[in-house]
Amino acid sequence: MADQTIPSRGEPREDQRTHPDEGPDTATDTSQRGNGQSARVAELSAQVATLDDRWRRAVADLENLRKRMAVEVDRERSYERNRAASALLPIVDNLDLALEHAAADPRSLIQGLLAVRDQAVNALAMLGFPRRDDLGVHFDPSRHEAVGSVPGADAAPGTVVAVVRPGYGEGDRQLRPAAVVVATGGSSGEAEEGSG
Repeated sequence: MADQTIPSRGEPREDQRTHPDEGPDTATDTSQRGNGQSARVAELSAQVATLDDRWRRAVADLENLRKRMAVEVDRERSYERNRAASALLPIVDNLDLALEHAAADPRSLIQGLLAVRDQAVNALAMLGFPRRDDLGVHFDPSRHEAVGSVPGADAAPGTVVAVVRPGYGEGDRQLRPAAVVVATGGSSGEAEEGSG
């Protein structure tokens, strides 16, 4: 029998033993790991720098947008003020003309005032606030302000029977509600006719 050495417990067998030129070099392994980690750190640092640059640019863009919007809002307000004032100028001119001719003929003053009132109503309509007289319609608290009520009358309960002050505007673009007098009801026969 050949002389065989049987390894004791815990000692590696011959095929498991590492030779100096064959086995893994732990120093090389550690440096490779270190190189891999430093490469990863460099990669992450570059990503952080890129994200930081993007964030700073986004903040700067947002600040520039805010400034531009503030200028735009001011310009739009100025435009709307000019538009409203331009609509009022002819009304003031016509009031001046009516007052100049008031001494000559009182009837011309009344006609002039009616024409100026119509011009003012048209100017409000042009600005998006048409006049609403709403006589004979059903009372709507979103469009009307009840300033009085009358019992009976020839109208169904809840019907606008008089307009004290007209309203201007429609829907959610309402300048003011109409001040109205509302019917509170009459005989039961009339109330049933109005509701049917």
